Amino acid sequence: MVNLPRRLFQPPWEFRESSLFTAVAVIAGFIMQYAASGRGVPQTHLPYNALFLALFAVTVISAGVAFRDRSFAKWLGGIPLGLCLIFAIALLSLIGGVVPQTAVEAGSLPAMLGLNQIFSSWPFALTILLFLGNLGLSLSWRLVPFKLQNLQFILFHAGFWIALSCGIFGAPDLQRLVMKVDEGRESNLGYSMESEAPLQLPFSVFLHHFSLEEYPPQLFLFDPQSGQPLEELSKATTLVKKGVKASWKGVDVEVLDFIPYALEGKNGIPEAADRTAGIAFAKVRITSKAAPVEGWISTGSPMLKPYALPCGKLILLMTQGSPKAFLSEVTVHNQEGLSTKATLEVNHPITFAGWKLYQMGYDKNAGRWSQYSIIEVIHDPWLPAVYLGFFMIMAGNLLFFWNGIKQKEVKS
Repeated sequence: MVNLPRRLFQPPWEFRESSLFTAVAVIAGFIMQYAASGRGVPQTHLPYNALFLALFAVTVISAGVAFRDRSFAKWLGGIPLGLCLIFAIALLSLIGGVVPQTAVEAGSLPAMLGLNQIFSSWPFALTILLFLGNLGLSLSWRLVPFKLQNLQFILFHAGFWIALSCGIFGAPDLQRLVMKVDEGRESNLGYSMESEAPLQLPFSVFLHHFSLEEYPPQLFLFDPQSGQPLEELSKATTLVKKGVKASWKGVDVEVLDFIPYALEGKNGIPEAADRTAGIAFAKVRITSKAAPVEGWISTGSPMLKPYALPCGKLILLMTQGSPKAFLSEVTVHNQEGLSTKATLEVNHPITFAGWKLYQMGYDKNAGRWSQYSIIEVIHDPWLPAVYLGFFMIMAGNLLFFWNGIKQKEVKS
């Protein structure tokens, strides 16, 4: 008996048909993108995107249950097509990672094909929809009728479906804005990267006080002719404190005294002062080929000029230390009467009425004398659904390991 090779599109369909179908779908997406003059998928917001996603889920599950015995439906929800669609999504994502996702010249080929906005393009959207359909069909066959032994499969695949679909469909509703709040004032205006026009937020932020903690200052030799530091100290000796010694080629420096917060007193000798007004002073001795030099140097501030010491053709300077920690004491309130007073720190956001507020920056030129704070505010109403999907995936994985342990115990 001679086994004839299976012809293309001869049932049951397998990887060849799935690969061809996936390629045609991606090409069709690029054709749609080109026909739309490079305009991607229209961005829909709540509640329309949620309604479309719910309708799509119901349609896929219903179709899977109604046509579960059809060979075409089995292929649409089968592994070969799913793997091919995953490969297509990975390929499109690779394009998005390689090609800069920024504005390009209108009418150019990358703009017409949407290569510069691949994640909102028609080929990406079409491929994602087909993959969600494939995943939803396979899920429907385990959901109806429900069996307890299918729980691990349902948790993992349903969680993946929810996390992926809500993350993509909810992207247009993600708001990421930046606020600039002056000390002693409040603001309810946020700015996005896409537009210079401010957006009014549903809450206001009042900045009571901004504070910055710095590492000890650093010493370096400055060359006035080149306008560049000659050579910085090594990391082991950059932090200035009493007794620190440092050496350059032919130049030795010793810190005789150090006052972290001081102001110039009588006869030019610094005196300890309050942290809010004082600057760092260090008394140093410079030993070089010339006669030894002793004197005070300081970091300076926006209000006070720095002090330096000459060292031949070079100048010994002391710069302010790098930021160690900075925070903002704020009060956030809205028109509904909800109010909270909190301290914003880096990597320690606060949550207010569904928004997350992050300490982002400050006036770097002013340093710890900054008169304003930069706060990032983020609102993502779809985030709980994405988290739900991730927790379901974790539960499915735990159940998978638990079943494996129980099977080993039974065999033993």
